[in-house]
Amino acid sequence: MDIATTPAYRTISNHEIAEVRRKTANDQNALFSLCHYQPGDMIADFSAGTIAAEPTYLTVQVGHGKHITLQPEFLQYINHGCDPNVFFDTTAMQLVALKEIKPGTELLFFYPSTEWKMTQSFDCYCGSPACLGQIQGAAFLSHDAINHYRFTDFIRRELSAKAAKTKVA
Repeated sequence: MDIATTPAYRTISNHEIAEVRRKTANDQNALFSLCHYQPGDMIADFSAGTIAAEPTYLTVQVGHGKHITLQPEFLQYINHGCDPNVFFDTTAMQLVALKEIKPGTELLFFYPSTEWKMTQSFDCYCGSPACLGQIQGAAFLSHDAINHYRFTDFIRRELSAKAAKTKVA
């Protein structure tokens, strides 16, 4: 059964490529695709609505002390998943499909792919067999997890610097 089309969700807003839906059980918003995408497809361009020195639960990290809000704003409703289907490429400023996405599919990204140390860590209940449980940011990932995910250029540099420090120590 496709949970996205059941009465458990109510459409909040439509944005041509995707729509924001609210889960009636808990009022959580999520972004669902209205289009079909293949791995590597560019879904949307984005830009920085605002730039802040400190992270919030709505920002994406693009550098040391540099956190952006996303424009278009509806992209902020892409929730975390340990088995993501999209990736925020903060160098090209594009949202990219990681796997095939069919209309009606919830868009999910791996929060540590853009966050070094999250301002609000949380216990994940995504239901994926690959679920990591505690989500805190890329700084806290195991070697196996690091090899499993795609990361922004900034996070990759941070992971490389951390690995170099570990080898020296």
